Amino acid sequence: MDDKKVLLSVKNLNVKFRVRGRVLTAIRDVSLDIYENESIAIVGESGSGKSVFTKTFAGMLDGNGYIDHGTIIFNDEDLSDTIVKLNPLAKKTINFCYNKLNEYAKLEFGASTYREILELKSEMRRKGSLSLEEEEESKKKLNELMMKKTEIYNLKQTYDSSKEKEKIKEASQQIAQLEKQIKELQSYNDKLIKERKQAVANDTTYLSQYQKRMEELKNRYSKEIAGDISQASKDRNLILAKEIYLSVGRYSIKKRYQLIRNLLKALKAAMRLGVDLMDEEQRNAVFDPVAFRVKYLDENEERLHGTCIVNLANIKYDKDWRLIRGRKISTVFQDPMTSLNPVITIGKQITSIIIKHQKCTEVEARERALKLMKKVGIPNAEARFDDYPFQYSGGMRQRIVIAIALSCQPKILICDEPTTALDVTIQAQILKLLKDLQKEFKFTIVFITHDLGVVANIADRVAVLYAGQIVEIGKVEEIFYDPRHPYTWALFSSLPQLAERNSKLYYLHGTPPSLYNDIVGDAFAPRNPYCLKIDTLAEPPMFQVSETHYAKTWLLDPRAPKIEKPENIRNTREKLIKIFNINVGDGESG
Repeated sequence: MDDKKVLLSVKNLNVKFRVRGRVLTAIRDVSLDIYENESIAIVGESGSGKSVFTKTFAGMLDGNGYIDHGTIIFNDEDLSDTIVKLNPLAKKTINFCYNKLNEYAKLEFGASTYREILELKSEMRRKGSLSLEEEEESKKKLNELMMKKTEIYNLKQTYDSSKEKEKIKEASQQIAQLEKQIKELQSYNDKLIKERKQAVANDTTYLSQYQKRMEELKNRYSKEIAGDISQASKDRNLILAKEIYLSVGRYSIKKRYQLIRNLLKALKAAMRLGVDLMDEEQRNAVFDPVAFRVKYLDENEERLHGTCIVNLANIKYDKDWRLIRGRKISTVFQDPMTSLNPVITIGKQITSIIIKHQKCTEVEARERALKLMKKVGIPNAEARFDDYPFQYSGGMRQRIVIAIALSCQPKILICDEPTTALDVTIQAQILKLLKDLQKEFKFTIVFITHDLGVVANIADRVAVLYAGQIVEIGKVEEIFYDPRHPYTWALFSSLPQLAERNSKLYYLHGTPPSLYNDIVGDAFAPRNPYCLKIDTLAEPPMFQVSETHYAKTWLLDPRAPKIEKPENIRNTREKLIKIFNINVGDGESG
């Protein structure tokens, strides 16, 4: 894949949900590069995190979901390239920022001393509070009690008030007991902190030394920040001021000045701490919590020009998502009726999207809509233009959803199990349509499915997800002919097509782990018939099988015992080619 451009780069992504007083980690440190014009399939059981993972690309997480950490870098030149007008107001704003930054830059002289002041204050707080170990232990106990309380409360809600009064009474007593324990723990911590604060207040020797040391540091700091900044700092600050304006130029006046204040505040804090603002990564880190940093490139009398790194994990404003969702990244969902408005005509639903994003007239939008309808295989498109969704069959509705998704010619098309609700014949037609449209429009397909037959017919690469992690990734031939992870073995073993006559159909025992809890070791270990002792103790790294094939299993460690994959999926190359009509590649037989 070295010759292909990385379109979307996901690094160390963690996605969490707040559910009934608890936190569920749905995606756990996932890293994945998605390339231009490729088809990549995301496969796994229900609940493995497939849909959640791709929803982060389009800002479609449910309200209780959030990205805890990680980056999703979208390498789109149109979005990255930024131009703002250099009018009198812009010049005045840049000059204001420049003067402020020159004022703040003096703080850099005293950064070392300032950090000593912070450490001294922190030391006093630690003396008058719980130690880090005590705080962690207390937090752990409190979380356990809160989780037990939430579980019992949720269970109580399921009881029948007319038939299970005793169970309700018992649950209420257990909840009351847990609430008592929670209060006791909090009271104990408060009492301990109060005692330690009092001990510090009574320690006159320590307080005297603290005051003396703090006075020395403050006097030194005052002298250090009194100097004049260098020309090099002024030159840097002028670029920073222009980058501030470039970074907020796409917002309304009110929002723009709110963000400018926040960026100046962030840069002041960075200068005070001595952050190296000449370092690209550190400068990005200062900007990112407020707004994308747009790197200054050049300017003329009329405009400023810059480029930015688009991190989808850090988008906070709907206006930014409107530039991406639909225009750059589109989604086709499983059930077309949930995507189509039943009381609006098909033609109107397509043209409204085209008018919104393409800024064209209604006549032009109609022409483009009819052209798209024909491309996705709607017969007699002119006559069907003013029909309603209920007048279309399931396969035809899915074609319309695809037409809507492609109406703005996106770079990425996410297909979230779009053929599951269709019969096999129509499913094959939709898959062929997607492949044909991809060749014409040059977009990337991210296909979510649990159907390995669909994978074989649509994908260039396959990523296998389990419990919110990618456990194996490779080219479709590598995953089908030479799978290496026991979970992938289990998925293939479950295929009815590979079962021998009169043999018992294999099924995957057990259930995925609870994602409310921290997972120790390999998440698949409890269900893995080839589980090693280390699987229960340590999480495996991603081992490289080939240049394009990786698997996250301790079985690939050179020290692990040699274990062959299950007999029913050995030497299945010819059978798989026949079953799924796979194009024969260079992958080695399993």
